[in-house]
Order: sequence, then structure tokens, then C-alpha cells
Amino acid sequence: RGEQRACPFVRQDLEGFTSRLPFSLTPAQLRSVKEAAADLRRAVPMNRLLQGDVGSGKTVVAAACAYFAWQNGCQAALMAPTELLAQQHQRTMETLLAGTGLRVGLLVGSMTAAQKRDCRADLAAGALDLIVGTHALLSEGVSFRRLGLVITDEQHRFGVDQRAALAAKSGEKDRPHVLVMSATPIPRTLALMIYGDLDLSVIDQLPPGRTPVATYLIREDKRARLYAFVRKQVAQGRQVYIVCPAVDQEDPEGLKAAEQYGRQLQEEVFPDLRVGIVHGKQKARDKQGVMAAFAAGEVDVLVSTTVIEVGVDVPNASLMVVEDADRFGLSQLHQLRGRVGRGEHPSYCVLLSDNRNELTRKRLKTLASTTDGFAIAEEDLKLRGPGDFFGARQHGLPQLKLASLEGDMRLLHQAQAAAQEVLARDPNLTWEEHAPLRRRVEQLFRENRDIFN
Repeated sequence: RGEQRACPFVRQDLEGFTSRLPFSLTPAQLRSVKEAAADLRRAVPMNRLLQGDVGSGKTVVAAACAYFAWQNGCQAALMAPTELLAQQHQRTMETLLAGTGLRVGLLVGSMTAAQKRDCRADLAAGALDLIVGTHALLSEGVSFRRLGLVITDEQHRFGVDQRAALAAKSGEKDRPHVLVMSATPIPRTLALMIYGDLDLSVIDQLPPGRTPVATYLIREDKRARLYAFVRKQVAQGRQVYIVCPAVDQEDPEGLKAAEQYGRQLQEEVFPDLRVGIVHGKQKARDKQGVMAAFAAGEVDVLVSTTVIEVGVDVPNASLMVVEDADRFGLSQLHQLRGRVGRGEHPSYCVLLSDNRNELTRKRLKTLASTTDGFAIAEEDLKLRGPGDFFGARQHGLPQLKLASLEGDMRLLHQAQAAAQEVLARDPNLTWEEHAPLRRRVEQLFRENRDIFN
């Protein structure tokens, strides 16, 4: 990274961006923008992780960075994991950047061949300044006039190869600056601190007006009251999520399964309501159709697996019900809870669990007692240990032995400082004394490709 060059964004009229916004940036947002801006002024590619709780306003920081790219004659690309999320980001970016003159485009797989062709032509000619898209941005034939900034949302959903492939589309000898965003507090930050070469910005406060979500832990014997509450919310014009841990009834432990439970709710419990079902085994087009119908207000109750965990913004949804809540990690439950409370209506999260285990009840009560994602993640790590916390997806991490998060974070910071000192003196680790270190680093890269940035 030290040898790579980037286009320095020396022109940075932050006032030109913020003065057009219908709200003021929070101090945490402003701090994050300034941290990124300092990186962007340099001729070395920025490589920054922007971490913020659900609803903390990370997109505004990304929009400010895209605005700086545009001011300096560069294009920006924002890659999201799903079409629905990409479309949502495009609308948000157009709103945030309205009146600046910056031109925003969209590129997703479901567009017609002619729409894709026009979009690719505009990108190559420089007629688009910010392109928002899915993996379609990586497809052959997509080229930029001058790509200066790459932003990825929910960075853990993209492998290093995908981020590198997008960065390589700059077509310049300069590499683009990179901003990766994540709404999952602490665990992945730990991963990136240990393994990655990312600087960290944290948005640790919510914008004013965000309604805290009231959270309740209930047992199975309260189900009838819960169904009555679902009806009440729908009668008031609101919408409801019901999340299940399993997809279908093949699950041997009798967990609630989205497919069968959704049909049961539609036929027996809420025959007069519009019930939609969405899960990972559906075809992408069917899944997106149901999600889009929910977003448009055409579905009252959406029964789903955790596919709705990331990103979908439906301000009218006011109730999140999580079945068999003890089967989810606290951070995941916090992400699910973040799907509601996005509008002006009072919002609720109901956790259903008959699990009597004292530790399990304590974990779930932690979620009911606070809405601070960072506090929740720390508690989750303490209670479950790093192996469970990071899960199979974060390869390489369960081998970590973390005794106390606070003490070990200090140690990690010291290790990071020591590594930077070594690299300042011997950037390519060519000195004889650093040969074992170089071999170990190369081994880590080979074994853990997907968690290196």
C-alpha cells in the first residue's frame, strides 16, 4: 500500500455539501468526514473502515467523500450486496447530493440490456460522477473515465477479490481511495485491526429524531397477546417483520421456519392480512419481488429469515418479532432490531424465547436493556467468547484467545504500533531479521484471503 499512488482530493468544499443538507451533521459524523478528508488529501490510497451503529448515518459520510471525488474531477463507485439496497442507496445519494451538480447512476443485474449499455457508456465517458450498484459493477465492459473512490457497504459481504476487482477498474496507474462501511460493532473491527490494514472511523451517536426501539423479552405463553399486538400495528397502518431462525421444517429441533410458519400465519392466524414470505432458498427475483412489495407497503407482515438483516429501509415498519431469539447472536439481534424505528412512529422489538438457561436469558435481557450496539457487542463477546462470536464465516478468527476485550484491545493497539514501526524501517520485510515475519505474513494471506482487505 505504501508504494501505491492515489489521486489526492485537494479541493474539499465541505460547506458546499453540508449547506444543502436539510439537517446538521452530528459531531460523530463530522469527525468521521474530517478523518476521511485528511486521508483523501494524500497521494496514498485511503483504506478506511467506517463503523457505525444501525441508523447512525454512515451514508452521509460516504456522500461527502463522493462529493470530494467529484470536486477533484474523479468518479466514485458504491457497491452494495443486494439490488434492493443498491436502489435504496441510489435514492439516498440523489437526495443528499441534490443541487450540487453531481450526477448519480445505478447499475444492477435486473436492468435491461439497453439500460446497462447506456449506463456503461455514460461511465466510460465521465457523464456519471457516482455509480451505485451490486456485483454488476464488476462485470466485463464496465470501465470508468477516472475512478478515484470505491465505497463498499456491509463490507463483510464482499471478498477481497471483489473489492480489488472494482478498484482495478480505475484504468489509471493511480489506485482509488477505499472506504468500507459496516453496521456491525466491534467484532469485525477486531478482525480488521488484527488482519487488515484499515484505519478506523466510528460514528458512535445517532442523529436526533431517531426513535429508540422499545424491546421486550417474552415467553411462548404470551403468543396470543403478541398476535393481537401485530393486528393493532397493522390497523394503525404500520408494517411488521417476523424473523425465524430456519427456512423450512426440515430443521430437526422444531425451530420456527419461515416457509411453513408464514403459510400458517396467512391461512390460520392473519387470513385477512397481506403476509409475505422471504428466505435465502428462494430465487433472487422472487425474493426481491417480496422485499420490494414490503417496501412499497403492499405487504403487512413479512415473515423471513435473517436475509432482511442488512440494509432494507422501510420507515413504515414499526414492529420486529424474532422467533426463537436465543438462536441468534446479540449483535445479529441488534441488527434485526435496527430494521424498525426508522420513521416517526413508535417502534417495538419483541424477542420470543422459552429457553430457561440463565446465561441465555441474561444475554437477551442485555439487548432489552440497551440500544448501544457497541455495549451489546462487548457483552456478546464476553458471554459467548470469540469463537462463537465471529462464527464460521470469519475464517481464522476462532483461533484467537481473547481473555478480556479491554485488556486485549490495548495489547492489539500496541502490536499495531509495533508493526507500523517495523514497516516504516523495512516496508517490504527484506531484512534478514524479518524473514520469519515475512513468511508468517505470507502464510496468513494464503490461509485467510477473504478477511484481508
